[in-house]
Amino acid sequence: MQDVPKIRRVVTGHNDQGRAIVEIDEVCSHFKQGRKNAFICNIWTTDTVPANNDGHQDGGMREGKFTHIENGSVFRILDFRPGVEHRMHRTDSIDYAVVVQGTIDMEMDDGTVVTLNQGDTLIQRGTVHNWVNPYNQTCVLAVILIHAKSVEAGGKTLAAFG
Repeated sequence: MQDVPKIRRVVTGHNDQGRAIVEIDEVCSHFKQGRKNAFICNIWTTDTVPANNDGHQDGGMREGKFTHIENGSVFRILDFRPGVEHRMHRTDSIDYAVVVQGTIDMEMDDGTVVTLNQGDTLIQRGTVHNWVNPYNQTCVLAVILIHAKSVEAGGKTLAAFG
């Protein structure tokens, strides 16, 4: 895949004597295309919260594209190119995002648009949103998604979609 960000992934663990070791030290090569002009790389995933730090399995290589993992977490890098395909959606997660590179617009269902620049952070609390990149450069986001219960507002449950 061309021009994906060079993201170094260092993962620690334990040897059989209980000593700390580096299990993985690599530049991520497992970016996958999501929607048009968007690529994702799962850095790490867990299927429980609290997480289980035992074993030697590579949580970054879990199969599938995740909006979230039921009772788990996802740490991923998102690469949004100019003209990224429109995808309004809501997830059953709380998402912590940091803009690592570039600029991106977050569009909400009421038409509000918030521009985020390199270094800006966002806490996405189960709201309907879309990522828009009308700029002339790629935007790279680091995002952590932690499973959350569906939002309840106005006496209704607001289900995930998209």
